[in-house]
Amino acid sequence: MTQAPILEFRDVAKTFRTARGSVEAIGNISVDVRDGEFLTIVGPSGCGKSTLLNLLVGLEKPSGGTILLEGRPEIDRMKIGYVMQDDNLYPWRTLQQNVEFPLELRGVAPAERTRIARDYLAKVQLAGFESRYPYELSGGMRQRGNIVRALSYSPRVIIMDEPFGPLDAQTRLLLQQQLLDIWSQEKKTVIFITHDLHEAIALGDRVMVLTRRPGSVKAVHDIGLPRPRDIRHIHEHPEFRRLLSTLGDQLEEEIMGTRAKAGVAA
Repeated sequence: MTQAPILEFRDVAKTFRTARGSVEAIGNISVDVRDGEFLTIVGPSGCGKSTLLNLLVGLEKPSGGTILLEGRPEIDRMKIGYVMQDDNLYPWRTLQQNVEFPLELRGVAPAERTRIARDYLAKVQLAGFESRYPYELSGGMRQRGNIVRALSYSPRVIIMDEPFGPLDAQTRLLLQQQLLDIWSQEKKTVIFITHDLHEAIALGDRVMVLTRRPGSVKAVHDIGLPRPRDIRHIHEHPEFRRLLSTLGDQLEEEIMGTRAKAGVAA
């Protein structure tokens, strides 16, 4: 028996109304997200990737279609963790207090909050920095804090909108590996947006390619690379190179306007 998806997008569309006219950002996206999978999303700039996530967390309302979480259209936003490109840590709170914040909102006892926060900070090599304020931390350290804050209260789905975009190459590799290590332990459902094809392949179970605006599903590829993965050497695998070539060709079709009819590829 096939396991029911944790998240379903059913003909989801979004049109923005402005004084200058209507802008169709997303056109009829349908995709199932499996429980515990790591789904990465790529597409040309302006294709609606971030809009899709904003619809999921309720920052925008769809113009058409339905989004279901655990089979229900009434989505409990408390079950979704959102990690954006900017770290968004509260500057008046220490790193530990930032990680504890969503647990406070849920009424978790102080001692348990402390235990959970310190455990997660240790997992991303931030033990010893618990009492530091965001201005005392590097960009990579702040983003690690941002990620474990989203993980701390154990949401059903974690969505990430280019969380490593502003980081230098070395820090980015470090955080990619740390994210994979935590995900392999906890098997949370992750939806991860990126412009980096290497990152999309290295992290994901599947990668979804969106067309240019209005964004729709061009292809969904299973990533047949074994786990656990070593981020530093995964590009040496023949399957990585094959996928990189395929994804590069598909994105070029969209960017250059030479796309074929949208479809789904295994």
